[in-house]
Amino acid sequence: MKELSQIASTVRASTTLAIDAMFKQMKADGIDVIGFGAGEPDFHTPDNIKEAGYAAIRDNFTCYTPTAGIPELRKAACIRLKEDCGLDYVPAQIVMASGAKHALYGALHALVDPGDEVIIPAPFWVTYFEMVRMLGAIPVIITAEESAGFKITPEQLAAAVTPKTKAILLNNPSNPTGMVYSREELRALADVCVEKDLYIVADEIYYRLVYDGRTFTSIAALGADVKERTIIINGVSKSYAMTGWRVGYAAAPEHIAKVMSNYLSHSTGAPCSIAQKAAAVALGGPQETVEEMRKAFEQRRNHLVERMNAIPGVSCLKPEGAFYVMMNLKELLGKTIHGVTIHDADDFADAFLKYGLVATVPCTGFGAPDFVRWSYATSMENIDAGLDRLERFLAE
Repeated sequence: MKELSQIASTVRASTTLAIDAMFKQMKADGIDVIGFGAGEPDFHTPDNIKEAGYAAIRDNFTCYTPTAGIPELRKAACIRLKEDCGLDYVPAQIVMASGAKHALYGALHALVDPGDEVIIPAPFWVTYFEMVRMLGAIPVIITAEESAGFKITPEQLAAAVTPKTKAILLNNPSNPTGMVYSREELRALADVCVEKDLYIVADEIYYRLVYDGRTFTSIAALGADVKERTIIINGVSKSYAMTGWRVGYAAAPEHIAKVMSNYLSHSTGAPCSIAQKAAAVALGGPQETVEEMRKAFEQRRNHLVERMNAIPGVSCLKPEGAFYVMMNLKELLGKTIHGVTIHDADDFADAFLKYGLVATVPCTGFGAPDFVRWSYATSMENIDAGLDRLERFLAE
C-alpha cells in the first residue's frame, strides 16, 4: 500500500493528554495514584451556565448554527473583551470554534503557508510545535531561560526573524510556565513585530487567572498598529470550568476572521449549538465565579510553591498566572532513583509515576527537558499528598 502522509506520520501525540490518560487508567485499575497532569480546572461548570445548556435542549436549539457562531455568543465575546481588556471588536471579527485549540488551528491556517516560519517561545504548550508542523510550516524556537523568568526579550525575537518568518505565537499567561508578560514587556515585543511585519497569534486563554494583584494586558490593546496584526485566541474552558463544552474563539481583523470562518466551514463547522448557548451566558453573564476560582488557585499556588522549594533537589519559580508550576530537575540529572538513572524529565516522570504514584507532565515535549509541570488545578489535600510522595520518592 502507498505510504501515509509524511506530515501526519511525524505528528506526535499530545504529552499532556497521554499522561492524563495513563493516570486515569491507573485510577480505573484501582491504583492509588495522584494526578497533577490535567490542564483543566477541578471545579464544576457554574449552575447558571449549565441551566443555559438545559434550556437550549428544552427549546430544541439543536440544529446547525452559522459557522462563526450564533450572534448572541459573538456579541458576548465582544462585551467580555471590552470589559476585561479594553478592546473594541464587533461580532464580524469574532469566530467561534470547537475549543481554543481549534481556534488556534484556524488562525494558523489563515496565516501560514508551507515553508513559512512561525516563532514559538520555549517552554511552550506542546501543541504549538506540532500544529505548525502539521501545516507544513517551520517552528522556530526561542528559549526563554528560567533565569529570565521564562520570558523572551525583544533582542531574541528580532534575532530570530528571517525573510520567511510569518508570525509569532505568544502565550500569555503561559502554559506551562505560568509567567505573565507586563505591559512594558509586551510593548517591547510588539514594537519588533510591527517593525518586522509579523502577525501575532496571542493565546490568552488563561488571562483571567493572574495573581498577586497583577493587571493583565492583552497585546492587542497596545495600539491600532498592533491590533491590526493580532489574532487573539480565547475561550471558556479555563475561566468557567467548561473544558468539555468545547467552545473557543478568535478575535481578529475582519478579513482574517472571514478566512478563518471559510476554513472552519469546510472542516468542523460551528461548535455544538447547545454549548454555544451556555458559553453566551458564561461570557455575558455574572462573573463572580471566575474570581472565586482564581482566589482558590492563588492559595493553592502559594502553598505548592512554598512546600516544593523546601524539598532538597528540586525547585520552582513562583508563577504569575495560569495554574501550573515548572519544577526544576537539574540537581537530579545523572542521579539514580529507585534504580532509574534520571537523564531528563521523561525519565523522572516515568519513575515518579511508577514508584511515587504521582502523575506529572514531563516538559521534554514543551522544549524544557529539565523540568516537569505540576498542575495545581486540584485540591489542597492532593497537593499535600503529592508533595509528601515527592519527598519520600527522592529520599529513597
